[in-house]
Amino acid sequence: MTAPGIPNEFVLSTSCFGTRLRSIEDQAFAAVAMGFRKIEMGQADTPPTLNGFADSHRETGIRVTSVVSGCLKPSHERPACQLLSSSNLEEREQAIGSVRRHMQLAQKLLAPVVVLRGSSVADAKLRAEAEVLNVELHRDGLSEELAEKIRDYVHRVQKKGQRQLEHLCRSLHQLLSELPQTKLAIEPGLHIDDLLSFEAMGWVLDDLSSKGLAYWHDVGRIHMRQKSGLPGQGQWLESYGGRMVGIHLQDAADNEYQMPPGTGEVDFRLVGEYTPKTALKVLEIDQKHGRTEILGAVQFLTGKGF
Repeated sequence: MTAPGIPNEFVLSTSCFGTRLRSIEDQAFAAVAMGFRKIEMGQADTPPTLNGFADSHRETGIRVTSVVSGCLKPSHERPACQLLSSSNLEEREQAIGSVRRHMQLAQKLLAPVVVLRGSSVADAKLRAEAEVLNVELHRDGLSEELAEKIRDYVHRVQKKGQRQLEHLCRSLHQLLSELPQTKLAIEPGLHIDDLLSFEAMGWVLDDLSSKGLAYWHDVGRIHMRQKSGLPGQGQWLESYGGRMVGIHLQDAADNEYQMPPGTGEVDFRLVGEYTPKTALKVLEIDQKHGRTEILGAVQFLTGKGF
């Protein structure tokens, strides 16, 4: 019998375990030992085996609250969002099949939400230009001139990505129509070439509002985009917080994200003020951080009102 830790109301992403624990059963028992009663199936370089979760659920009562699309595949493979928006019909159909499997897994695990993370625009020239801008940003820091160049770049990504967004909306509409009992939530990506820019996120959410498409906030990724001169936490949360069903809690600083909350630059009191009480609050930090850092993050976030 696993000895439970002091209970908390947060959700622990299984991505925090990395390759240390190779089955969902072991991950569930480890989460319970740290006081978690809820887990998210997150992405990993090597996905865990799924056998044994029923036993851990029966013994501890732990449950799965969310599934990140891509958790059944190695995290380095092309993201589903990029393929759902592809101009290639075969790629779109394969991606729809992949997300469908994740939604079916969520239903099997009684998890209400599947999270779809944003990814880069398809145009190779625009992706290459983003690399050049990122190198300049990391080398020289953010000047007003560079910030203006990045904002102009994002505007061109939006124009070039319109067709991709149309494909993405059609793909999501099909999935939401097929499996209406499972909620899909879209999350911003990390980089300036992300198809789901601040404005594009609003377009997609509005287009599929009648189907119940929801927003999922990612603190670390938005902070990294904010450091590039793009809209920050407050603007995203004020605009889309009303449609938020979950949030990935992680800190960020310099060029690093997925840090334990409280160790970076993010203003978590601001984030907490905008986060709905009903939103799933998922701790998602890099696998290099262990039990001590995870429990420290829980204590820090609790102190910030989460």
